[in-house]
Amino acid sequence: MPSTNPKTYEPTPSRQVAFLGLGVMGFPMAGHLALAGHGVTVYNRNPEKRAAWCQEFGGAAAASPREAVAGADFVFCCVGNDDDLRSVVLGEQGALAGMKPGAIFVDHTTASADVARELSAEAARRKIQFVDAPVSGGQAGAQNGMLTVMCGGDAAAFEAAKPVAMCFSRAFTLMGGSGAGQLTKMVNQIAIAGLVQGLSEAISFGQKAGLDMGQVLDVIGKGAAQSWQMDNRGKTMVADQFEFGFAVDWMRKDLGLVLDEAKRNGARLPVTALVDQFYADVQALGGSRWDTSSLIRRLK
Repeated sequence: MPSTNPKTYEPTPSRQVAFLGLGVMGFPMAGHLALAGHGVTVYNRNPEKRAAWCQEFGGAAAASPREAVAGADFVFCCVGNDDDLRSVVLGEQGALAGMKPGAIFVDHTTASADVARELSAEAARRKIQFVDAPVSGGQAGAQNGMLTVMCGGDAAAFEAAKPVAMCFSRAFTLMGGSGAGQLTKMVNQIAIAGLVQGLSEAISFGQKAGLDMGQVLDVIGKGAAQSWQMDNRGKTMVADQFEFGFAVDWMRKDLGLVLDEAKRNGARLPVTALVDQFYADVQALGGSRWDTSSLIRRLK
């Protein structure tokens, strides 16, 4: 979190919440909940990360998900993938074993629609509501409390969670029933994959043509070619800078979810499948942790 917090919080009643997962996204997201005045208990499998969060934001830490969620009205989660999500939700020490009836679990992990439906059904059996709520906006969005959140689940649970989740969000929108949030995030990643490849080819072409690409981006960024990727990644791509942002490994995980879902629903995604393989090339170049804009490295 930046030393000067830019977020202005809407006044909401203080609630008891838990946050599971303190990675590059979860750490600042949980921080915004604490800064907004909610009582926060955190869990992360790395105890040093739990201690670092408490040192920065106060609150409490727990040694298991079950312990973290005890008494919580809302449980937020942001972990790596389907298996990580199951590991903190299910089992004797999982969140569902410790949550009180009527509590709401809001999952910000980018995961499959199948696991969202699976966990929603299991939660319902325990009289707990489950909202799948993947986010867009990256690390900067999490730090600034300006994430876009796409939700699937029960409308009443969504409405109850929204005022609390707006502590770290710019938009928190219900997209449909269970799994709809994850499916919307897949649409988001499909769009981004094609945009970044197109931007990579455009910049590479312009460089080989001898153009001043900083000036070119300033000009075309005022017209129909403008995009978030161009505004926020164009000039760093020109400068060959990629040590930041949304990692290639994470994008390949997300595109794997997309392609698996496409096999089930029959969608044809030729460009997405191709860009996924281009990201595999970037991984082979040593760019697993580079920002997704590093696609341009393939064209050097």
